[in-house]
Formats: sequence, C-alpha cells, structure tokens
Amino acid sequence: MADAQLISLFDALLADLDGVVYAGAHAIPGAVESLQRLAGTGVGLCYVTNNASRTPAQVAAHLRELGAPAEDHQVVSSSQAAGELLSGLLPAGSHVLVTGSPALAHEIELVGLKPVHSAQEEPVAVVQGFSPDISWKDLAEASYVVAAGALWVATNTDMSIPQARGIAPGNGTLVAAVASATGQRPLVAGKPEAPLFHAAAKRLAAERPLVVGDRLDTDILGGNNAGFATVAVLTGVDTKVSILAARSAERPDFLISDLTELYAPYPEITSDGGEFRCGSASAEVDGNTVRVSGAPEHLDSWRAACAAWWSAKPGTAEATAPQLEWLDH
Repeated sequence: MADAQLISLFDALLADLDGVVYAGAHAIPGAVESLQRLAGTGVGLCYVTNNASRTPAQVAAHLRELGAPAEDHQVVSSSQAAGELLSGLLPAGSHVLVTGSPALAHEIELVGLKPVHSAQEEPVAVVQGFSPDISWKDLAEASYVVAAGALWVATNTDMSIPQARGIAPGNGTLVAAVASATGQRPLVAGKPEAPLFHAAAKRLAAERPLVVGDRLDTDILGGNNAGFATVAVLTGVDTKVSILAARSAERPDFLISDLTELYAPYPEITSDGGEFRCGSASAEVDGNTVRVSGAPEHLDSWRAACAAWWSAKPGTAEATAPQLEWLDH
C-alpha cells in the first residue's frame, strides 16, 4: 500500500456531496480537479446523496456547473435506492402509496411499480420521502396503510434540513409522525443504511468500491454497513478529534485531509508491543490517554493515534474520546 496511490486499490469511488465536493454553493478546493483525474485511472464514479427533494438530473447539473464530471446516471439518490429496495421485495406492477414528491413517484414508476395516492387503491407498500408539500392528510393516509400491515420504506431519516432561514424539520420528523401513530418502523434506503451504497456499486458494476464522506454518522457508518472500504475526509463536518473518538461502527478505514490525497500513497500503519507507527509518528495507549510522538498538525500523528486507540477500544457502542498527550510538544 505504501507505494501505490490510495485510489488505485479500488475500482470505484462512491462520493458524498456536501462537505466533500462542495460547501454550500462553492466547490471545495482541490475536489473538482481530483474528481476529474478519475477519468484517467479507470476508477468509476458515483455520487451518493440522501437528498430526495432534487432529482438526480438536477444534482448532476449543479455538479457540472462547478466543473465536476457528472452524468445524470452517476448520481444515486435515496429515492432511487428506495425504488430499488421495493422492486426487490415486490412483484412488478404492485401498488405503492407515495408519501412524498412527484420525483419520488417517478422513481417508483421507473422500477416497474405503480405509484398511488390513496389507501383505497389497495397499496401493498408505502414509500415515504421528503416534500415541503406533505400535509397531515398525506401522513394520515400513510398511517392507515402502514397500520394495516403494508411494507413501509423511508428514503432517509434525516431529522433536520438546512434552509435559508435556518434549520427545518427533515424527512425523519415526518417518518417519526407515522411511526408514532402506528407503532411500526420503516426500512430505510438512504444513509446510513446499506441499500443506497449497494445501488451505487451495482450501477458501476464495482467489486471494490471506496466510500468517501465527511460525516461519520451517515457516510462512514453507511459505507461500513454496506461492507465497503471507507475514507473520512476533513473538509466537512467531522474533525480529527471526533474521528479519533468514533464508536466502532463509525470508524473509517482511511483518513485524508482532502480529495487530492486519494492520489498519494497511503502510509502503512504498523504495531509493535502496543506502539503503533505511521510514518515518523507513533502512539500508544495508557488507560484513557493516548501518548503521541509527532506533530499535532501532521495527519500521520492522528492516524497513529486512531490505530492505537481503536485497538485498545475495539467494541465501543458510544463515541469515547481519549486524553491526548503530545510528547514532542
């Protein structure tokens, strides 16, 4: 691994968007160029997003405006994953109650199922995705069908969504309303569940995909749930400190500063008698303290610290932050 570019170990990159490719309306420095370089490597590219309010074509158009390579088919949304999930569980032509946007209904049609909007049309399943136009009547209709025993799939369960005026309720809050009314829980197609990532890998016919994301609780957990390799990038939500403290299920396989480091050799991490080495840095655990020999500004120091701490805490269900002791500072 030490001599090969990190990306050369994989046949596809499954990339998150916000915090990885762009932040708000602007591309993250180095991200577009790094994505463009994939074309010369033979590595496939898909973007995976929980956003069910925009169509994949709209997302792809935005990416092209930023200069990133993006055909419509390279965007895999939670709406598409929900359609794939349902089509694998239901006979073709089955009636599915759509609680969501016209874009969600379209995805249901594309997989050979029939979207309906009333319990009287005898749906055998409910698919629920975000739409700002959802009303109490829509939630009630979904509740009637779910309570009667129908299969229930949610595109995603993000509890909030950022809006220009602040933080607003997301699809998870609307799903919670139906859950409270019925006592049932849906299957979830989007992050952090596996179907979204499996749908993306299937589209690329990828056998060794690498999931890159900035959030442990959606991107990294989702990639891990799918059984894929994961890499955390430090251009978005999670930090070196929060990644070090990550619970077992949310620990990435790799840690990089930004997407340009996909094209650098990834340093080998070795261990000897409880000491973990990465490049010129090393770390070892003493109780709840990680002693690090290396500079705090160097990523190898954090890679060594993660390896040491995670080895000492192999099965943690909650995030657990160690004390850090920098021996050289």
